[in-house]
Amino acid sequence: MIPWSLVDTAKIPNDGGELKLSQRGGEFTIKKLGKRGGLIDSRIYNSDKVLAQVGCAHIKPHHDAHVLVAGLAMGYTLTAALKAINSDSQVTVSEVTPEVVEWNKGPLGQCAGNPLQDPRTHVHIGDVKQLLSARKPTYDAILLNVSHAPKSLHPTDNHSIYSEDGLKDSYDTLGPNGMLAILAVEADYLFTLRLKKIGFKVDTRNVQAGSKKGKQPTIFLARKL
Repeated sequence: MIPWSLVDTAKIPNDGGELKLSQRGGEFTIKKLGKRGGLIDSRIYNSDKVLAQVGCAHIKPHHDAHVLVAGLAMGYTLTAALKAINSDSQVTVSEVTPEVVEWNKGPLGQCAGNPLQDPRTHVHIGDVKQLLSARKPTYDAILLNVSHAPKSLHPTDNHSIYSEDGLKDSYDTLGPNGMLAILAVEADYLFTLRLKKIGFKVDTRNVQAGSKKGKQPTIFLARKL
């Protein structure tokens, strides 16, 4: 069996932990160390893809759309978003860790078909809150590809994108009938109520992450009325 080899490491800004990119043949993993550790595997991407498919399903083929993807990861959500829009539309992807962008420009890019090379892709290196805080109706869809657990959806910090103030930012940044789609580890009733309190019409959908085994992540679909 081919052993895993460490490709690179990166510090997440604002003491967010450390990322380690590893490779074994054509397979890649990104392991997050720290308080909220996790693992991203290049073979497990179905939920990332479905996030964009359902989050952009309301966009018409002729629509000059603008989609925001929060979290580049391995590029699967970005690729699916690009497939969901036409040639006159664009996708802005926000990534807080610059090295992740460089990895996707390099060897990691082949996993999702090198979506950063698409001319419709625009990269914002920084916290997605910087884009949402403008509160101008800019996006037709906002896709939060962060796979947070329910505990993260109930922050004590009002500046979090999942707090009431943060969700209001997302609501105001969406255009008419815009969609906020959030990929989380599992459903959370209280978070659904918070979305509804902001004014969203909310639906949830369970989706298979990869194989047919294991827990099914939840996608929150919050439509701006």
